Amino acid sequence: MNKQTLNKEVLDVLEKHKVGTLSTVVDDKPHSRYMTFSNDELMLYTPTNVHTHKADEIEKNPNVHILLGYEGEGYGDSYVEFEGTAEISTDQELKDRIWNEHMKNWFKGPDDPDYIVLAIKPNKIRLMNSGQKTPQTLDV
Repeated sequence: MNKQTLNKEVLDVLEKHKVGTLSTVVDDKPHSRYMTFSNDELMLYTPTNVHTHKADEIEKNPNVHILLGYEGEGYGDSYVEFEGTAEISTDQELKDRIWNEHMKNWFKGPDDPDYIVLAIKPNKIRLMNSGQKTPQTLDV
């Protein structure tokens, strides 16, 4: 699969699947939890509280791993394995852009000082279960 087609298929998974697992590193071991994700091309964003373990973990080690996709029966569903580095952002424009009404369960609004965004830049993305030759790796 050429890079352009692979990039399109990866973006298709990122656009269709908004819930996945985020794994951080704690004492050289993975720590995973479900999160909601937004994307801008291959950049991923997920909201969280500044006082969470994941924020502390990312400050100590920004390396993360994300799984997105793989719904239904799980047989043949395309999904992505996303390796990247996370950065904590308090940028108000970004917070406004990814804000949605579901977040009111955790934050007062997009200007809540406890509301931060994890901005995740990919290092490597693997497209899984997509055709005969998987995984396909998109180095970025």
